[in-house]
Amino acid sequence: MKDRTRFKRYDGGDPLAPPVDLAEALDAIGEDVMAGYSPERAMREFLRRGGQDQTGLDDLARRVAERRRELTQRHNLDGTLQEVRELLDHALLEERKQLARDAMMDDGDRAFREMQLENLPPSTAAAVSELSSYDWQSREAREDYEKIKDLLGRELLDQRFAGMKQALENATDEDRAAVNEMLQDLNDLLEKHRLGEDTQQDFDEFMAKHGDFFPENPQNIDELLDSMAQRAAAAQRMLNSMSPEQREQLMQLSQQAFGSPELMDSLNRLDSNLQALRPGEDWGGSEQMSGEEGLGLGDGTGVFQDLADLDALSDQLSQSYGGARMDDLDLDKLARQLGDEAAVDARTLQRLEQALRDSGYMKRGTDGQLRLSPKAMRQLGKALLRDVAERMNGRQGQRELQRAGAAGDLSGATREWAFGDTEPWHVPRTMLNGVLRRAGDPSGPLLSIDDVEVQETEARTQAAVALLVDTSFSMAMDGRWVPMKRTALALHTLIKSRFRGDDLQLIGFGRHAEVMEIEQLTGLDARWDKGTNLHHALLLANRHFRKHPNAQPVLLIVTDGEPTSHLEPDGEVYFSYPPHPLTVAYAVRELDNAGRLGAQTTFFRLGEDPGLGRFIDQMARRVDGRVVAPELDDLGAAVVGSYLGSRGPRGTGGYGGGYGDWFGGRGFWVGD
Repeated sequence: MKDRTRFKRYDGGDPLAPPVDLAEALDAIGEDVMAGYSPERAMREFLRRGGQDQTGLDDLARRVAERRRELTQRHNLDGTLQEVRELLDHALLEERKQLARDAMMDDGDRAFREMQLENLPPSTAAAVSELSSYDWQSREAREDYEKIKDLLGRELLDQRFAGMKQALENATDEDRAAVNEMLQDLNDLLEKHRLGEDTQQDFDEFMAKHGDFFPENPQNIDELLDSMAQRAAAAQRMLNSMSPEQREQLMQLSQQAFGSPELMDSLNRLDSNLQALRPGEDWGGSEQMSGEEGLGLGDGTGVFQDLADLDALSDQLSQSYGGARMDDLDLDKLARQLGDEAAVDARTLQRLEQALRDSGYMKRGTDGQLRLSPKAMRQLGKALLRDVAERMNGRQGQRELQRAGAAGDLSGATREWAFGDTEPWHVPRTMLNGVLRRAGDPSGPLLSIDDVEVQETEARTQAAVALLVDTSFSMAMDGRWVPMKRTALALHTLIKSRFRGDDLQLIGFGRHAEVMEIEQLTGLDARWDKGTNLHHALLLANRHFRKHPNAQPVLLIVTDGEPTSHLEPDGEVYFSYPPHPLTVAYAVRELDNAGRLGAQTTFFRLGEDPGLGRFIDQMARRVDGRVVAPELDDLGAAVVGSYLGSRGPRGTGGYGGGYGDWFGGRGFWVGD
């Protein structure tokens, strides 16, 4: 049989790394969205912060900044000048020693030579230039002086062609001639390219002749230009960063490279061609180098290339420009500058961003903005519901949550098993899931916990639930905005997934009230208009109850303030603080209407305002309701527990027993 195996180049990353944790990311993104961020910004914030076990962009950017600071604070630009100075001092010492030893030399000639050496200019470059015609008597001194010219030539070439300093050590005249020929041919090719007269054949012929000088093996003239221009621009930035005295000395010394100005002429011509062909490179920047370690011209150019890479990485990691994507990160540069581990971290963030976009958790609306999809809302709601279950764990609420709906008739529908479920397994669906999974993974187990589906049941008592949440400015000001949204989403998820026969309506009330979809409520920005219109919210709730005459009304009210606004008969909003007696009367009238409809009512009082406490106590007593004053972290568990208790016969569920014991330790409740 024909072998169907296919191979491709490994594209990096840790092959044993676990898949990206979308659950953690979604929780964090959902939290920020509920705090008022757009989904796009919330995703960016998570990528910036990172996860519990995942490095974020901020940490990588910090390491890039530290690396940059370390380079500038460790090095200075005197390396080549210092090396030339040392060679010159050694040559002068050997020459003076030779003059002192040479008994055959004429005294006048010796005195003249010593005077020449004593009166050299203090500038290293000027001294080297003046000694170009000196007749050295010491062989060691002459060799040191020749080393200066050779060093300068190799350093200048190393600025443009990385590795030349080492490659041309102990070079022969033939080697230097080959370099000069390569530079001549390269400049001819670039000038031809500037005129648009070159061909790929011209490039191929050049590389066939001089390819040994270009180990990076460019495939066309543009690749050659890109690599050379980047290094040449770094060399120019290094020159710009030198002091005027350093630049002047270097310019004078460069004329001595390889003993003639020919090399410097070719390099100047090369720089001119590169600047003309790649004007977009940074040819004008400079740096402050304040360290103790001197850099030669070649090594210094490499450091300036590193600095350019670090600056580019800093921009990429900031993701602050329009259209920024994680794919913009240059992983090769990151690995060179910070190591392979940093590149793996960045690649994981890239995979995470792509997974968030591809998984269906985010969708782009008609206005082009990203939004959390219904799938994301369900996933986030499940996470919040798990958090509620953990808080109720070990108490009556946990038992009620997991057994919800178990007493009803089978609905015919199935769903994925969750921890604590007591419903019977749906064996055919469970076995089918196992078969389908093993079709893609034959080595897997015959049956996995993820394969299990249970049979759903219908509750015997249908409920019409109205959750009224305060959206006044005090909720946002006092840090209650996100817990309120988390609570609404947890209850919404519970009802939509476990009590589908119940009908939930979410009503937000600030200066006025409105019915909201869960996506609208979770994405709601903080409102700073004053007003707490409980009257309007109760009007909408009672309308919801009347639409479901055969359902048990359940009224859940989350608020941190007394009613300060109401609807006038003409539909206009009236606001007054302190609360006007008419505003209170309107709210009481609608609460009484809810009581006559049979609504089981629970108030969730947030804050410690005594006036609010007295008002809510009185309201609850009018309708034989309950009042719960939970801590913010327990608000979700309190609302879910009250809903579950309200579904049973009056006085037999939820808060009648275990819940009261629980909240007695965390907050307090009155009424009932």
